[in-house]
Amino acid sequence: MTSFASRLRGFTRRALPVVLAAQLALVLPGAAAHALQPGAACAVAVADTCGGSVVVAPLSEDPPSEGPCTSPEAVVCAIRAETPEQREESRRIRMQYHALLGEMDRTACRMRQDGRSEEEIARTLVQMRNDAKDVTRAGMSPEEVRRLEERNMKKYGNPLGPTADQLHAKYGSWQEVSAAATRSNQLVDRELGLEYRACPCSLDWEEEPALTTAA
Repeated sequence: MTSFASRLRGFTRRALPVVLAAQLALVLPGAAAHALQPGAACAVAVADTCGGSVVVAPLSEDPPSEGPCTSPEAVVCAIRAETPEQREESRRIRMQYHALLGEMDRTACRMRQDGRSEEEIARTLVQMRNDAKDVTRAGMSPEEVRRLEERNMKKYGNPLGPTADQLHAKYGSWQEVSAAATRSNQLVDRELGLEYRACPCSLDWEEEPALTTAA
């Protein structure tokens, strides 16, 4: 699994501009159609809008909030304290995280089709998430990473967070461990105007979502 993080970074570099261009039509009607007009330098379309982010609302342009936060989610409060430019970066990072979840979902589907046990699947997904710490912790300062790793070491004995066995002890089944490993916080997604769309296993993608390029 050591190569997964590098493959994910390569995928997001290639696919993220494509996804953003295709999803622009959800926020600005007609934008995607304009991109497909004759004479456009490059036009792309996503064959299936799943296994990643969908833009469902524009980002807030409000200045950083200085008052008390009404959200129960600390990450949401942190986003509200950001500038509009910082929120754009937070959205970009969140979309990378959703790409990670999409790859994990597809891996779980392939493993189930191959007859692998739920324990094997859960352990693989937890390892994938830990291996991709450069994505899940993107945007954090070195001091924030240090505090997080100290907390994880104290609580789990592992700087990356809980192990598969610790999660199994918490949730009681390997299926629940897999579900927890691939879960996206809807409060955070909503704050960034995003929604994660999982893909059904029936699509059976090989490595990454199918992308169609139009001339």
